[in-house]
Amino acid sequence: MDCRIGENDVCSESINGGGDILCSKNSASSADHLVVMVNGILGSSKDWKFAAEQFVKMLPDKVFVHCSERNEFKMTLDGVDVAGERLVEEVVEVIKWKPDVRKISFIAHSMGGLVARYAIGRLYRPPKTVEGALGEDSRGTIYGLEAMNFITVATPHLGSRGNKQVPFLFGLSALEKTACLVIHWIFRRTGRHLFLTDSDEGKPPLLRRMVDDCGDLYFMSALHAFKRRVAYSNVDYDHFVGWKTASIRRTRELPTWTDSLNQKYPHIVYEEYSNPKDGEHTISVEDEGSDTLEEVIVRGLSRVSWEKVDVSFHSCKQRFAAHSVIQVKDHFLHSEGADVIQHMIDHFLN
Repeated sequence: MDCRIGENDVCSESINGGGDILCSKNSASSADHLVVMVNGILGSSKDWKFAAEQFVKMLPDKVFVHCSERNEFKMTLDGVDVAGERLVEEVVEVIKWKPDVRKISFIAHSMGGLVARYAIGRLYRPPKTVEGALGEDSRGTIYGLEAMNFITVATPHLGSRGNKQVPFLFGLSALEKTACLVIHWIFRRTGRHLFLTDSDEGKPPLLRRMVDDCGDLYFMSALHAFKRRVAYSNVDYDHFVGWKTASIRRTRELPTWTDSLNQKYPHIVYEEYSNPKDGEHTISVEDEGSDTLEEVIVRGLSRVSWEKVDVSFHSCKQRFAAHSVIQVKDHFLHSEGADVIQHMIDHFLN
């Protein structure tokens, strides 16, 4: 084990000469909870450096953290599924390297949230039966580990197609339609997945398939296995991921917010717990004007409960970089988002 982070109480342990696991120098042996942090498009494992260090320092005897290195920079353009398969291999390697691990959580930024959702669908293991019967609240595991927290930060769960899902297109339908046609030139296969224009072998778009269990990919069963599912979203100034898609809401469901809810978290402006909604599989008359594919995805993801945490940096100097600030991608440039990381840590063991 080698303390290379620059902090006296945080150590970095290399896995077979590859990726690193961050843990507390004094409590490494007692921690049994693996936290996997996943970067977004064109990002890297360094994007989670600040958050990873904070988790280890504040929960020293509880967690150790691995910032995914398998999908970085241009590799994030290969597609949500390809990146997801790489993440699966990486997580399995970490679990095998740490045989005492008992619990697992994921924290993912932007497109990384979709990659993590794909990966857990592959890593899911159904609950064991007892004399052929399952309990009412039986949950599966993630590669044999107890699934604890699945946290996404500014993730485009509903995709990037549609009105104001990508704010820098200004909600102009002409620009949004053009983006659908050319996005693959910029973001390649991942762009097709984000804008729901992929149709591999005549199948529905991947994000549509990811709201059901699909063959040997247990997307929704895996989400249900986690004790908590949390979606952090920027209500404004995020130019890449709109509020609706990050918070898994329809336009009419977006709440009214005013100011911070708690002095400790000055940028948290709204919190909501949504119960699971079963039976929402058909499109009703009231939703006739909405994007049908988007509506199907909303309803699919709403079959499990979510904690929705809405964030605003409207009064900050760094507000125009909200997409990075909410993650504290760079501690020097994006320090205003530190309270969001603190909020995650304070609620992590609930």
